[in-house]
Amino acid sequence: MPQAAPEPRKTLDPDRVAEWLARHPDFFVGREGLLQQLKVPHPETKGATSLLERLVHDLRGRAEGAEWRLEQLLDSARHNEAQYRRTRELVLALLEAEDNDALGQALATQLSERFQTPAVALWCPSTLTDRDPHPPQAPRHVLDDHTGQRLAALLEGRASRCARLTPTDWKRLLPHAKAPTKAGSCALARLTLGEPQGYLVLANPDPDHFRASMDTLFTEYLADVLVRLSVRLSEREHG
Repeated sequence: MPQAAPEPRKTLDPDRVAEWLARHPDFFVGREGLLQQLKVPHPETKGATSLLERLVHDLRGRAEGAEWRLEQLLDSARHNEAQYRRTRELVLALLEAEDNDALGQALATQLSERFQTPAVALWCPSTLTDRDPHPPQAPRHVLDDHTGQRLAALLEGRASRCARLTPTDWKRLLPHAKAPTKAGSCALARLTLGEPQGYLVLANPDPDHFRASMDTLFTEYLADVLVRLSVRLSEREHG
């Protein structure tokens, strides 16, 4: 009598098993021995490890990741606090200036000491300086047509921007500061209060200090503070 052919071995669909276990998370309650028998691929070496060892490994990795993210948040908070303190000291120093030349000097000193910005220039239209008894003192300068055109070209129609600064541009835009032999970098912002009031130039001989991808919110904020203080001081001087 011929022997009956063995029935084909049935296998379970892994996706259906996973779906069933997800719907029955208490399946292993009372079956702890089964948990110890399960083997899963080792995450770092060839071979297998127990499910419990794999869980311990994964939990340790998650804990280390959470600790790293927390440290990043703390570093960011410390940086923001330091930035706030530096900005506060800068603004307070600007508020104490008694005239526009003192305002420019306070700006240059604070930026150099607190923000690693060794060169700064304030370009003001002649209409704002023609009543001054003395020519503006560096870092303040009277804005001429050539300089205004170059600053407008560097801004490319924006209110503020970071850009590379060639030695030629450095000599034109920061005539009181020693120009680097190679390209530096700068942050530019328009001084505007109802109408154009000039330009603010922050410069560093390091070509990567002010990168084109950098946010210019601080530069715009500083320009807004400066233009308001400058107009107020001018009105006080000539009022």
